[in-house]
Amino acid sequence: MSVPRQPASGAAGPPRAAGPVVGFDLDMTLLDPRRGVVATYAALAAETGVTIDGEAAAARLGPPLEEEIARWFPPERVAETAASYRELYAVHALPVSLPMPGAADAVAQVRRHGGQVVVVTAKSEPLARASLTHIGIEVDAVEGWRFAETKAEAMIEHDVTIYAGDHVGDIVGAHAAGALAVAVATGPCSADELAAAGADVVLPDLAAFGGWLSSHLLPGRLDDLAARLAGLGSVLVAFSGGADSAFLLTAAVRTLGADRVVAATASSASLPAAELAAATDFAARLGVRHLTPATNEMGREGYRANGPDRCYFCKAELTETLRPLADSLGLVHVVTGTNADDAVAGFRPGIRAAAQRGARTPLLDAGLTKAQVREASRRWGLSTWDKPAAACLASRIAYGIEVSPARLARVERAEAGLRVALAAAGLAVRNLRVRDLDGLAMVEVDADQVAALAARPDLLAALEGFDRVEVDPRGFRSGSMNELLPAVARASGEGGAGR
Repeated sequence: MSVPRQPASGAAGPPRAAGPVVGFDLDMTLLDPRRGVVATYAALAAETGVTIDGEAAAARLGPPLEEEIARWFPPERVAETAASYRELYAVHALPVSLPMPGAADAVAQVRRHGGQVVVVTAKSEPLARASLTHIGIEVDAVEGWRFAETKAEAMIEHDVTIYAGDHVGDIVGAHAAGALAVAVATGPCSADELAAAGADVVLPDLAAFGGWLSSHLLPGRLDDLAARLAGLGSVLVAFSGGADSAFLLTAAVRTLGADRVVAATASSASLPAAELAAATDFAARLGVRHLTPATNEMGREGYRANGPDRCYFCKAELTETLRPLADSLGLVHVVTGTNADDAVAGFRPGIRAAAQRGARTPLLDAGLTKAQVREASRRWGLSTWDKPAAACLASRIAYGIEVSPARLARVERAEAGLRVALAAAGLAVRNLRVRDLDGLAMVEVDADQVAALAARPDLLAALEGFDRVEVDPRGFRSGSMNELLPAVARASGEGGAGR
């Protein structure tokens, strides 16, 4: 195949896709202050001698405090009474405030997509900040004293494009700012009221927000991916056969055409034979040329030593093998299936090794998360959309124990034999790992199958070559070997990706 060669870009690659700026209301969206609100009104009633129905007030949270105070006090006393309430709130409400269900995860999902979080609330800004600190939620900006239309100015100032709230006033503010109004039916307004007020999306609660956000962002990120691949011109895809690289390979063929794309699966002792066969079949069905160049990780001392940076040497070997191959084929870029989650998934030095050697990461650059890769793969009808993660065999060997062909083969035989035994016993296991802890084989299976496997020691007899076999009671955990690393290494921020 001959493809006109284009100038390669620098190793740093293009800027990554910008994440969304998401705004959230506070009370009854991120924060549940109701218990404290009732206590604060009780204290205010005792202080002023005015009877106040705190339960009713707590059920109307959303509008500015002064509107509620005006229900109980004459106009000339509203300002001073509201000030007294806020002082009492800090004492009686703040310590007992709780995060709303799903609030922390909703904020985390925005971060996961590379976004920023802005709280725009009718609550006083000092109490809003103190409340967020109390419930342990960190945001990028807080704008207080805002309700309905007055929220719009703050949203515009911070470039908020999505705003989530529980009140019809939040919908008014979002639309005035040109933002998408996402309503959650967790406050005083019902789902029907929120829909009637013009909410673009109505969710039962914030627990549903992360899935909605991922789906909402997906079309734009697929367009971004296509544009980035088109800009690369031609690519050699580091194709392990997993969900990420299979999706990337498919996207490259859809964008560039099969004549400008080649798949390369590194053939070595660390790749299970079943994975190589599956990769070969996938590439054939896609109609793309598939090569299986041999890599020699064992020739690298750092790989054999199996320290915490083992993946660095593996990825260095891979990219240093693929780059000359790409050159010989006239392909401009080597690309890997690293996704946006990989870049923040703890200690994974392989990403650094590949980046240093000029490999490009279109999925990461387009901001595509693992969940989005799987969802897009499902929409495209790819067989790999729900394929379990299948890291290289070396990832099963505990750090500090030398990697050797014999150890890799022992792990591969153990996993293959145990899968056959489990299937024969009628135990449906999706994820399975045999961790080599020298003389001990630690078996990880899906958490819901741990007890069943532990009760069947006869099935563990399929594992040969180990002195002892145990079932990990915590079940399967991707990257569990990293739990044995010092905390400083896990938090170093060095990312990597499996083959």
